[in-house]
Amino acid sequence: MKDITYAAPRTIAELTGLLNDKGDRARILAGGTDIIVQVREGRRDIDALVDIKYIAEVNELAFDAAKGLVIGAAVPCCLIYENKEIAKAYPGLMDAVSLIGGIQIQSRASLGGNLCNASPAADGIPVLIALQGMCDIAGAKGTRSVPIEQFCTAPGKTVLQRGEFLVRFRFPPPKKHSGAAYLRFIPRNEMDIAVVGAGVWVQLDGAKCSAARIALAAVAPTPLLVSEAGTALVGTTLDDGALAKAASLAQAAAKPISDMRGDADYRRHLVGVLVKRALAIATDRARS
Repeated sequence: MKDITYAAPRTIAELTGLLNDKGDRARILAGGTDIIVQVREGRRDIDALVDIKYIAEVNELAFDAAKGLVIGAAVPCCLIYENKEIAKAYPGLMDAVSLIGGIQIQSRASLGGNLCNASPAADGIPVLIALQGMCDIAGAKGTRSVPIEQFCTAPGKTVLQRGEFLVRFRFPPPKKHSGAAYLRFIPRNEMDIAVVGAGVWVQLDGAKCSAARIALAAVAPTPLLVSEAGTALVGTTLDDGALAKAASLAQAAAKPISDMRGDADYRRHLVGVLVKRALAIATDRARS
């Protein structure tokens, strides 16, 4: 491992200036559970690690029943699921953050790092998409917001431009009679990469579904929002037939590859299984 410059800016302006000067030769250090491994193994050739944990905005974790949820890009997963108010309001989010590595990893790893790593199989991303999350991005030219489903552009690639970084996530407040869930399939019991992941959210109006979102992991070059599958549930009672149709549409939208961990047909089959199961969980949560 070669010598690398370490920087720890205290303000957004200082950080964006550093990133703008160094361009692709610098990488953000939030939790470090991905980037340090990548650099050590020679998969990332960089000159500088820029530690953002001293910047107040990326450490924000706040929930307001009327305004919604804010999660800074550097907030470790453990602080999210240990917050009882947030855990109660967003159980689908808890499904995901409690699966990112083991307990030791969760004390460092952040959802911001999980998203910026841009792995198609990331556990954190599908439910963030399902929950209609937005990304706040800061750069030398100012700030902008992007829906989470548009953030990843290819494996390991994002919409971030030179001098930009992810500041925080914003989520709308949970509505009455809504529910979300995340499920994945892995070959081992823990600390493995998802063969398929499914994050879903449903909104009920009486007995019928008034809105739904379904997102997938590990079946396309980027985490995938399947809008047509969610739309197909609207107006239904979320019965077995409706769930099966949504699952079938999700399978049709998936573009899985075959590798040593599972072939494309196997992954496509798992999409159907996990989407139906996740929708059933989310529906129970909405009804309760």
